[in-house]
Amino acid sequence: MRRTDRLFDIIQILRDGKLHRAQDIAERLEVSVRTIYRDMETLMASGVPVEGERGVGYMITEAISLPPLTLTASELEALNLGLAIVGQAADDALKSAADTLADKIDAVLPAQTIAEAERWKFAVYPFADPTRNLTQMPLLRSAIKARQKVRLTYTSRAGAVTGRVIRPLHMEYWGRVWTLTAWCELREAFRVFRLDLIESAEALPELFVDEPGKRLADYVP
Repeated sequence: MRRTDRLFDIIQILRDGKLHRAQDIAERLEVSVRTIYRDMETLMASGVPVEGERGVGYMITEAISLPPLTLTASELEALNLGLAIVGQAADDALKSAADTLADKIDAVLPAQTIAEAERWKFAVYPFADPTRNLTQMPLLRSAIKARQKVRLTYTSRAGAVTGRVIRPLHMEYWGRVWTLTAWCELREAFRVFRLDLIESAEALPELFVDEPGKRLADYVP
């Protein structure tokens, strides 16, 4: 298993909000406990809100919500994503500018929000090229709001490309990688897709309504 995939799997294990021992995670992913310790350090350094320590366990804390200030939610989302992209640039001057811009934003936020925002600083270990997350994002965001089914072409970890018809429900940002939680009609189950692995997306004319067992509220990681 590639390290990128393993980190993603760890996030999926932790996102239930419960405390998980490194030993249990290691057995589930068939790796050593030492490997899990290193991966946890990487996730923490990458800005993913993971808390815990060796011998005790690890868990993901509640994601932060920044106050609106004079920005709309869409503007804050664009700013967050833009800083993540610039933070990965090869140009040292751009990286420095991204750092100073983040500091200026922190300066006008409440103290508690600043402390929370520290967990979302630029990633040390990139999951993937962040620009690949952008391609399908406008279509998926629109489909989520309109409750519109989407046909995806998705690359699996083994490199196989499959077609899926999904009900897009929710997108999340996990320190350089965006994920889409959806109901997959092919598997008849919830699935979490990495946006950077989506090759194409097509909004279908068919809409969907909330059905018990297929709603975001029914999703249990």
